[in-house]
Amino acid sequence: MTLKFMGKKLGMTRLFDENGNHVVCTVISAEPNIVSQIKSKEKDGYEAIQLSALKVKAPKVRNVSKALRGHFAKASVEPRTHIAESRVEGVDQYQVGQEIGVAVFAEGDFVDVQGVSKGKGHQGVIKRHHFAGGPASHGSGFHRHGGSTGMRTSPGRCLPGQKKSGRMGADTVTVQNLKIVKADEEKQVLIIEGAIPGARGGLVYVAKAQKKASKKKEKK
Repeated sequence: MTLKFMGKKLGMTRLFDENGNHVVCTVISAEPNIVSQIKSKEKDGYEAIQLSALKVKAPKVRNVSKALRGHFAKASVEPRTHIAESRVEGVDQYQVGQEIGVAVFAEGDFVDVQGVSKGKGHQGVIKRHHFAGGPASHGSGFHRHGGSTGMRTSPGRCLPGQKKSGRMGADTVTVQNLKIVKADEEKQVLIIEGAIPGARGGLVYVAKAQKKASKKKEKK
């Protein structure tokens, strides 16, 4: 397992490479993550570190539960809005209160980015499943319907699992093998080539690419 770094999606932009080609990019606010707990095999049965990200703003500190306030106070860490655990090997190299920032990534690295896609609400089969629909001419009576989903006498029912209208979006989506175009430590920003799931201001998890790493090992 690799370290899961938490950040906030700011939006999209574009940069130009050395050949003058424009590259569509996503900007991620990469405020340092704090190690708030270390789990060992002797005490917890497995090795992992717990990261906390995105400081709780002053007026909302009172909304943090008493249990979490105690947890952060024990680690001498200011309350954060998000907590995530990463299973890593060699937890001895980490310390409670340690800051992990943009420096863990380098320009040209490939990463996997996970986020929650935008919620679209209840949608029909045209938008949700890309059905073709029927004739658009006047009087057809079949424009954006799903068509027949039933059967004849045997079995005489609609089989389960068919594509129908329903809730769309708000799913956990992972986009793999995205390239880091720029890692700015001073501004605490990651610029990643391509689009990532979620709306502006949404939480995203950035981790070193699993498949790209495996391919490099195979070449060696």
